Amino acid sequence: MFRIFFAIFFKLVMYFVILSVLWVVVLKVVPVWVTPLMLVRKVEASREGESSKIYHDWESYDNISREAALAVVASEDQNFPNHWGFDFDQIQDAMSENRKRVRGASTISQQVAKNVFLWNGRSYIRKGLEAYFTVLIELIWGKKRILEVYLNVAEMGKMTFGVEAASQRFYGKSAKDLTRYEAARIAAVLPNPIRFSIKNPSSYVQGRTSKIARQMRALGGQKYIADL
Repeated sequence: MFRIFFAIFFKLVMYFVILSVLWVVVLKVVPVWVTPLMLVRKVEASREGESSKIYHDWESYDNISREAALAVVASEDQNFPNHWGFDFDQIQDAMSENRKRVRGASTISQQVAKNVFLWNGRSYIRKGLEAYFTVLIELIWGKKRILEVYLNVAEMGKMTFGVEAASQRFYGKSAKDLTRYEAARIAAVLPNPIRFSIKNPSSYVQGRTSKIARQMRALGGQKYIADL
């Protein structure tokens, strides 16, 4: 019985690996039109009797302002150009802090792996799969594609996903025309895009926007991400 169980388990693992690798390879070139979180938000809106329209417009990396790309790196993952999917220094710092609830230390790569391939949750299984897909996209996609996908699928407002949709909806312009301060404000709401507003920023969001803009300058501007 053990041998039969092991054989079945081994086959299932092999099928999963093959299918997941093929999935990642396909999404290296095909736009990500929908994510699990988009579907969750749509269902939640329908249940609450609200509009379930999703605002999402895919744009290639070349059609997005480099200020927007720099802003999310400065805000979410300043070591993004240098790590291989995991920022172990940030993880260690987060774990060593004396808090009842340890703050997040997810890199942009980990966030993309979670948003595109997985469901929300805190189980060890989901975290393990997140690490697995993070390694895959780092190896198969590379940094530029990872950042491109992040800029297109990250939640940036209520029912709003991606920097192009956010820019059109809240600024009335294309993402390729975003200024540094506008890009920094979009990045400022990323910790909680449902609570924080790009269009009507609170004093906290305004202060965080200024901080991110300063960090963008401190990193050296757009040249910091020029060689992704």
